[in-house]
Amino acid sequence: MNRPTQTNIKRIFSDKSIQLGAGALDMIEKEMVFFAQRMAKRCVDGNLKRLTPELFWVAMGKNIDRE
Repeated sequence: MNRPTQTNIKRIFSDKSIQLGAGALDMIEKEMVFFAQRMAKRCVDGNLKRLTPELFWVAMGKNIDRE
């Protein structure tokens, strides 16, 4: 799946026969921003300067023992 555009988000819910009420899409987008802010803070806390696919676990808050 590509970027979660409004059309993609609507399609996800539509595929499950769920109607999005007024304002629901805005709330989903706000939640996505909140999630991204939390991920960015974890990167700062983990002293990351660049988030790469290999280091994505840091942003997700997973404590992987890398021995």
